[in-house]
Amino acid sequence: MRSPCRFIIPRSRGTVTLPGPPTRGPRLDVRRHGGVSGHPSGGGEERLSSSSTIITTPIFYVNAAPHLGHLHSAVTADCLHRYKVLQGFRTRFSTGTDEHGLKVQQAAEAAGQDPLSFCTDVSERFRHLFVTCNISYTDYVRTTDPVHRRAVQTFWTALRSKGLIYKGTYEGWYSTQDESFLTPSQVVDALDPSGKDIKVSLESGHKVEWMKEDNYMFRLSALRGQLLGWLRGNPGAVQPDRFYQDVLQWLQEELPDLSVSRQRSRLQWGIPVPGDPEQTIYVWLDALVNYLTVAGYPHAHQQWWHSTNHVIGKDILKFHAIYWPAFLLGAGLPLPQTIHVHSHWTVGGKKMSKSVGNVVDPVEKSRRFTPDGLRYFLLRQGVPESDCDYNDGKVVKVLNADLADSLGGLLNRCTAPALNPAQRYPPFCSALFPSDHPAGGRATPEDHRLLGTVRDLPAVVERHYESLHVYKALEAISGCVRLTNGFVQRHTPWKLDRGDEGDRRWLDTLLHVALECLRMYGTLLQPVVPEISDKLLCRLGVGPDERSWAALRFLPRSRGMACPFEGRALGSDSGVLFCRLEPVNTDNRKPKKTLKHA
Repeated sequence: MRSPCRFIIPRSRGTVTLPGPPTRGPRLDVRRHGGVSGHPSGGGEERLSSSSTIITTPIFYVNAAPHLGHLHSAVTADCLHRYKVLQGFRTRFSTGTDEHGLKVQQAAEAAGQDPLSFCTDVSERFRHLFVTCNISYTDYVRTTDPVHRRAVQTFWTALRSKGLIYKGTYEGWYSTQDESFLTPSQVVDALDPSGKDIKVSLESGHKVEWMKEDNYMFRLSALRGQLLGWLRGNPGAVQPDRFYQDVLQWLQEELPDLSVSRQRSRLQWGIPVPGDPEQTIYVWLDALVNYLTVAGYPHAHQQWWHSTNHVIGKDILKFHAIYWPAFLLGAGLPLPQTIHVHSHWTVGGKKMSKSVGNVVDPVEKSRRFTPDGLRYFLLRQGVPESDCDYNDGKVVKVLNADLADSLGGLLNRCTAPALNPAQRYPPFCSALFPSDHPAGGRATPEDHRLLGTVRDLPAVVERHYESLHVYKALEAISGCVRLTNGFVQRHTPWKLDRGDEGDRRWLDTLLHVALECLRMYGTLLQPVVPEISDKLLCRLGVGPDERSWAALRFLPRSRGMACPFEGRALGSDSGVLFCRLEPVNTDNRKPKKTLKHA
């Protein structure tokens, strides 16, 4: 069997001294950078801290417009970023566009544009999508930016100075569409539309070609042992575990050295190799360095590059869990803290494809279902370990059930003037709802179980946000909302006699408990649905400085402590929390009117 790829190495080769695995860099206290396309400055006055972190999406390839999968990555990373901010972390959150490579060069030619103008147009479409859907990035990277070019060339020079890059010849399979070199085990036989025999990538299905060219190689083979040591010593480095096991399995086989440049005659649209204008740096090496660009590499990255969390799709796992850590090991830089991997969205069980005509436009869906509605659906239904199928009918059912009926109905019921004519956060009566004597008062054992469940909810949500199993966090919150609705329904406060002091105090206590539950849900949902959460918390009269993770002290009056909200006026009524959506036509072609007020 033909070897995966042959490397014709020059006879004269210097000795290579490989750097040992780097230790974690110093933990630094840095000011949060709030600019959108900014770059960190290297202030020497920063202090050591363990509370700063970088969160990244992949940078997205600009050969085509953004689709639902791109937004899923961005919303997932944004959720993690917002959650960390609630916990008091200083975070940088980066996204952006990957603009070099043969695919972009060809797409620009097909569009009749010069490459930079083409890239700018598509990059702005990604920006528009992210702004529309409240993606709260602090940094937006374009690989055509001069600051990124300098970072890439410096990184290349660092690897070459350590003997990890050498001039050789690559011979093997290459996919232009994936910008990826492939081994024979990753290639299968197929037929093109005309019936001609071709080779395609086993993973993507894209056509591959056998190529042979002189270029630069990275000594990936020499770093396999260190990569295995890193992963085995850090079992949480790749999550979920299914993908961690995939990476370990890949590393059981020998790693061939990796081609890290293309001949300039074949690829003009890219960053030239330092000192060799006849070669262009491989697009994936160029793209991966964007994470260092955000951190301020090569001069100020120590302030941030010590706790990095990447959010990626499963199709680029090998690049992020093998190539990228190998590059960092070679450069003597700390490795990522966590690589969070998610699966894909399909339509009708099939991968989204322009040729099939099933690509979902996230901008159009955000207009139809609202940005928060689309965010909620993606995170509520997206399971990291397995692909999820998209259809409009499912979106309508999920949003109506969770946001319009359950959460929105609970808020509307408990703040309505009919039940709360004073429009205040009513007082809690511990004699009617005693914590030390559950059998006393007017509360039932089921009511006390509700309190225990809601009190434990932040810890449950925290665990699932940390692992980015956001759907499990939302299942837990949704379950508590249903329990709270059951609590209100069980005690039918609208039947109580406000003229009777005992009934009035019990009514106030019931509403106090329900509003405290709502405050918890609104605070916990901020990373997922920021606009809906803000609307809910404003209605409860909860100020901006009372919405952090530290403020999640549930029902302090039941434990004999003061409640800062008791007696406070509710906020103004700004209308229905989430407008109920009309069902989708069964033929799924022409939707009915989008919104109907509940």
